[in-house]
Amino acid sequence: MTETEPTKTFTPPTRFAVPGRIAVNTDTATTWQRATLTEIRRETPRAATFRFAVPGWHGHVPGQHLMLRLTAEDGYVAQRHYSVASPPDDAGHIELTLDHVEGGEVSGWFHTVAKPGDTVEVRGPHSGFFAWTGDRPALLVGAGSGVVPLMSMLRHHRARELSVPLRLLVSARGPEDLIYASEYGAETTPVFTRSAPRGVPVGRLSAAQVATLLADRPERGWEAYVCGSNGFAEHASRLLVAAGQPVDRIRIERFG
Repeated sequence: MTETEPTKTFTPPTRFAVPGRIAVNTDTATTWQRATLTEIRRETPRAATFRFAVPGWHGHVPGQHLMLRLTAEDGYVAQRHYSVASPPDDAGHIELTLDHVEGGEVSGWFHTVAKPGDTVEVRGPHSGFFAWTGDRPALLVGAGSGVVPLMSMLRHHRARELSVPLRLLVSARGPEDLIYASEYGAETTPVFTRSAPRGVPVGRLSAAQVATLLADRPERGWEAYVCGSNGFAEHASRLLVAAGQPVDRIRIERFG
């Protein structure tokens, strides 16, 4: 985008395939596009954010993910799903935050080989279920890199200066493992499971922490979004239900 070109604002679609599930554009979701790596930002010792220029990207809804494809010189192809971390208004660009997975083909390449100017292929966005358009109160609960799609929601909330309530509970092993640590504000409650700053308790996400947020329930109630490992997703969703969150208003994205 040139300096004289007006900024484009992406409006997330509100068409629903079924109640609560946003319809996905099947044309864009099945078309591969070239993405050029423009920036790498270190988030934690094990995670980094990779920013791409994708001129043909038609925008996404916060919470959605894409498919990324790497092709080696010998023709070997590796594909992985990754959540989009950037807000939808970041026209022509997307950001992905990747953990360096032990033995991981794709994450290993990104963390040890990739440099600005390299190109990959992406297609998407995908998932109309784990997506938030900003039209309802959002209670976000994530652990580790599970915070990535939730950060897209938080950034969207801030960029649009939305008045709808949003709260985030994010769990990490310790402060040094807290992805996006510098971006959190009053809406965020960090939970540290192994080490914490002085005066901050250490332990798993607790019933008391979840109950405190649910007690501050807005008039329309919360739409809960939970993202993390299988174990964390099960633990967090059970706590939400026990605290009174309706099961049909909990959306879960899990990995591992």
